[in-house]
Amino acid sequence: MQLVVARIGRAHGIKGEVTVEVRTDEPELRLGPGAVLTTDPASVGPLTIESGRVHSGRLLLRFAGVLDRTGAEALRNTLLIADVDPDEMPEDEDEYYDHQLIDLDVVTVDGTEIGRITEISHLASQDLFIVERPDGSEVMIPFVEEIVTEIDLAEQRAVVDPPPGLIDDRAEIASSRDES
Repeated sequence: MQLVVARIGRAHGIKGEVTVEVRTDEPELRLGPGAVLTTDPASVGPLTIESGRVHSGRLLLRFAGVLDRTGAEALRNTLLIADVDPDEMPEDEDEYYDHQLIDLDVVTVDGTEIGRITEISHLASQDLFIVERPDGSEVMIPFVEEIVTEIDLAEQRAVVDPPPGLIDDRAEIASSRDES
């Protein structure tokens, strides 16, 4: 299975380094020196990571054969893709890879259908499930223990106990205001 693990940002300095928008929970595993990654667009890669470091909170990578700023700038917006064993599990039993969570059905603790996870957004403070509702709208649900009470990979579902207002429809909110 192939997973997008990062997107290359702008060049950094004059020696071929690039900033990277990390899209994996395990950058040290997927983006370490020696890792060979396929790319989108495919014509750019594969790319081999020569070195990496964190600078001002951003991951910087240098790729084999990319020796200067011009070469680094040519890589901007390229997606980096890693081959991952679909049966591989994170070491911590309470952790999941994005590909395990995508397409899970999301239901409340009382069984009410919310929708389906279409994306995981990794923010600095927390991760968010982007959930597509049956009507096509989207709702963002923080992936925190207090809200996401269960992940059942066998049943392909995530159970949530959202606080009031997190997933309520605007129509439901409006009608509850009218009743007040």
